[in-house]
Amino acid sequence: MRKIILMMSVSLDGFFETPDRDISWHLVDDELLRHLNEQFRTMGAFMFGRVTHELMTEYWPTADQDPDISAPMLEFAGIWRDMPKFVFSRTLTQAGRDATVIHDVVPEQIAELKAQPGGDIALSGANLAATFMRHGLIDEFRILVHPVVLGQGRPLFEAPDVRMALRLKGARTFGNGVVLLHYSTGGA
Repeated sequence: MRKIILMMSVSLDGFFETPDRDISWHLVDDELLRHLNEQFRTMGAFMFGRVTHELMTEYWPTADQDPDISAPMLEFAGIWRDMPKFVFSRTLTQAGRDATVIHDVVPEQIAELKAQPGGDIALSGANLAATFMRHGLIDEFRILVHPVVLGQGRPLFEAPDVRMALRLKGARTFGNGVVLLHYSTGGA
């Protein structure tokens, strides 16, 4: 059975974006992106909330036309374009090529998606993650902690009614100071 894997970046103080939605502080260099590409190549799909999906579609569909794009970014652009996507939105009716719009998080429907053949599913988006956490739908957490203190912003974990015990599967430090923390849920 496929797993749902939350993959997100946070500042050292736990924020995924500043109050004005800035994420330019993310320290994504070629080393980190090569590692992420290795992970994404094995995935079977991406799951995004509407806001995250719209941010991704601003750049990645045509990223290969950027003359200054690095080789790892070019590789990710191809992975992103070719990967099936599930976009959770109550307002969208379509979300572009290779994207399926899902209007609500229904645990039985997510179980059906997990039971389909293929690689694991990468989940991204704080609001969507909170909903998945409330329903106990996340199997693994791969959190990239960036060596930046923002002082304020939107916290990644906005589900105060959820408490989870996690098991450390591994950690990796990158040359730019980013640390990947990899946890699984008790039931995974």
